[in-house]
Amino acid sequence: MSLRNAVRFVPWGRSLSGRLLVLTLFFVMVSEVLIYVPSIARFRQTYLEDRIAVAQLASFALTKDPDRLVTPQLEQDILDRAEIKAIVLKRREARALVLGESAGVPLVISASFDLRETTIWSSIVEAFGAMAREGRTIRVVAPALEDADTLVDIIIDEEPLRRVMFSFSVRVLGLSLLISAITGGLVYLALHLLIVRPVRRLTQNMIEFRNNPEGPAPNGDSAQRRDEIGLAQREFATMQEDLRLALRQKTRLAELGAAVSKINHDLRNILATAQLVSDRLVVSGDPEVRRATPVLLKAIDRAISLCTQTLQFGKAREQKPQRSVFSLSELLADVGVALGLGDERLIQWDIRMPVELNISADHEQLFRVFMNLGRNALEAITAEAGDTIFISAASLANCVVIEFSDNGPGIPETAQDSLFQPFKATTKSSGTGLGLAIARDLIEAHGGVLVLHRTGEAGTTFRIELPTNVIELPAENTGRVFGIG
Repeated sequence: MSLRNAVRFVPWGRSLSGRLLVLTLFFVMVSEVLIYVPSIARFRQTYLEDRIAVAQLASFALTKDPDRLVTPQLEQDILDRAEIKAIVLKRREARALVLGESAGVPLVISASFDLRETTIWSSIVEAFGAMAREGRTIRVVAPALEDADTLVDIIIDEEPLRRVMFSFSVRVLGLSLLISAITGGLVYLALHLLIVRPVRRLTQNMIEFRNNPEGPAPNGDSAQRRDEIGLAQREFATMQEDLRLALRQKTRLAELGAAVSKINHDLRNILATAQLVSDRLVVSGDPEVRRATPVLLKAIDRAISLCTQTLQFGKAREQKPQRSVFSLSELLADVGVALGLGDERLIQWDIRMPVELNISADHEQLFRVFMNLGRNALEAITAEAGDTIFISAASLANCVVIEFSDNGPGIPETAQDSLFQPFKATTKSSGTGLGLAIARDLIEAHGGVLVLHRTGEAGTTFRIELPTNVIELPAENTGRVFGIG
């Protein structure tokens, strides 16, 4: 089954559309029930009031006939047409007129109701009681129209009332079903178009992304919607793109790691050969060669050590710092020499700090940090006369602050947000963007911080803060190995 079919052919009873339709029908029917209950009570109340009014009209002619010339047959016809068995008019507890009892047949009354004492709750109970019982004869008492002192007391058969109540209920039920079907259909259609279909497309995108995380991003209509669904679609698309970039970077790092491991194995052998050859330079008769030989030997030793550590650990973490106390200015002087900078060079390496300033740190790791910062500064300046890289340091209350500054054109604003992320921060097509990432990880392994202090047309300054109280971090927080970028 295709991905599209897997999303589309969900059993109707378990689908969001089906559940929404069922819930819509249910809630509409509940609303109709809440409307029906007081309506049926009011219907019964109106029916009884109509019977009272009819009874009063039926007895009106008799009240105007003092000689009572109405025949028993005419009286019975009046009662039959009014669907009433007996009528009694009372005024101040005295019977003024009686219709229906002349036959002398006793009437068995099942229940009596006084409309003057009816409440909404009692009328509801009485309405359902009337529908539940059949064959009853009931007595109803109510004030006469336009004469509150006169009471109309009637006896009626409840079966006609029961029949019209059931007929009314059937009509209400049919109307409720029709309203529920129309409302449910409209709500279902609206929800299907506004929610269900976008959710299905979002689910389909999730399935496609799960099966091919590094594939192309799907085309969607998220930009056309400004509601919560559109926001969810846009956020999901952004998350997908971020994950794709992360996966591609991870893949690139994995490939790079495998390549570096192979290269390091062979490079270590090549460097070992270079080390044997360079040992002979110590006894050279040329004084310039003998003066440059120690720098070359140190560089080869550092390269061999780095290759060995990379092969030994074989994972993206730095070795735990091996701390010792050494002169910071001497280390920076060695870095300047390794970068080929000095007093007689075009670019000046200006160290401004107390000579007696010592620091407790890993000598080789800080050398790598300063080398990366120095190379970044060299790439930023134009290599003209007067260009200078300034390094200053000062010991504060609980930390040593080191600042690397250059007089280059500054870092573009577009590169500042990803400055310390591998493969992202480089502003040169030939760069990898690893230098600052390596420097930051090594400084953080010492419990310190490396930040971009300021940048602009006047140059760029990076600031390092290393605590004077030694902070040992867990091995999993000691950064990543990328080599010197």
